[in-house]
Amino acid sequence: MAIKLGMEAKLYYKTSGQGGGGSWNELTNVRDVTLSLETGEADVSTRANIGWRATVGTLKEASVEFEMVWNTADAGFTAIKNAFFNNEMIGLRVLDGDGGQGLQADFSITNFSRNEALEEAITVSVTAKVTYSDTPPSWTGG
Repeated sequence: MAIKLGMEAKLYYKTSGQGGGGSWNELTNVRDVTLSLETGEADVSTRANIGWRATVGTLKEASVEFEMVWNTADAGFTAIKNAFFNNEMIGLRVLDGDGGQGLQADFSITNFSRNEALEEAITVSVTAKVTYSDTPPSWTGG
């Protein structure tokens, strides 16, 4: 079993969306990335389950939360900020390392909150959620 450390993981962005032109660029100005994957549920219980509730998964849902240092000279920071303020989708790849595996999808930036702690660098907390796109989300690698 190969152990992966968080510092080895990679987060990439593509301003034109995952299906658009251009290349994937690494977001290096991030810390503590969280990829949340969930599915909705449908109750399919019947009398045949003899008292047990039965559930099946329905629609999948994904969000990515991370923090960035407030650096207006950083191209990745600017891409995330512009996606938020211009209501534009942005392609994200959340991988467990170089050439690793993870989710690739087009996202909408739904939270862009600036944090100004007295003795810390100014940071921004970002939340991205899968959005409508011609290219559906996919699990890449692995």
